[in-house]
Amino acid sequence: MPTSHADGAAPPDTADLTRLRRAAADCTGCGLYRAATQTIFGEGPRRSEVLVAGEQPGDQEDRQGKPFVGPAGRLLDEALAEAGFDREAMYVTNVVKHFKFTERGKRRIHEKPSRAEVVACRPWLVGELRAVRPRLLLLLGATAAQSVYGTAFRITRRRGEPMAPPEEFAGLFDIGVATVHPSSVLRAPDRETARAEFIADLRAAREK
Repeated sequence: MPTSHADGAAPPDTADLTRLRRAAADCTGCGLYRAATQTIFGEGPRRSEVLVAGEQPGDQEDRQGKPFVGPAGRLLDEALAEAGFDREAMYVTNVVKHFKFTERGKRRIHEKPSRAEVVACRPWLVGELRAVRPRLLLLLGATAAQSVYGTAFRITRRRGEPMAPPEEFAGLFDIGVATVHPSSVLRAPDRETARAEFIADLRAAREK
């Protein structure tokens, strides 16, 4: 039976990622489920030291059912490897679990989630954090960072900076670090510089 709640999603009270994933598949906490192909839940070892959270699935993620498998995902894999992370040992997810898009002909163009959609989906991220209990929460992009640290958070001011969890997330991770989303690197006029800065942020996070 679909999961619905007046204030958004209502995950089961469990630290079992399999149960959370099954419940999220039927979530109707916001309207994004209507157009998306499927819910894209996180993937990775349950006891990962690092949890990576992006904004939302993209077109390829929505089709394939896995997080970070499109062009931004390939760049992320390369950057993580260059920064010294073991991608296979990390839990990877998004703060919004459905693809939000605008159709232009046969193309589906990414559309930024609204604040209400981010808030509706946040209980699933909390559930994942409660299950994984990572040492490091790596937030990719402003939407992901603001989901945890509030709407006043600015990537431009605090990217790469180690931060304690806010009160709402106390005990769910040890250190948070925010940086840009890899999709912004792909769109940057000077892609090589943007890529180098992204990898530098990841290296700094690895050392925390």
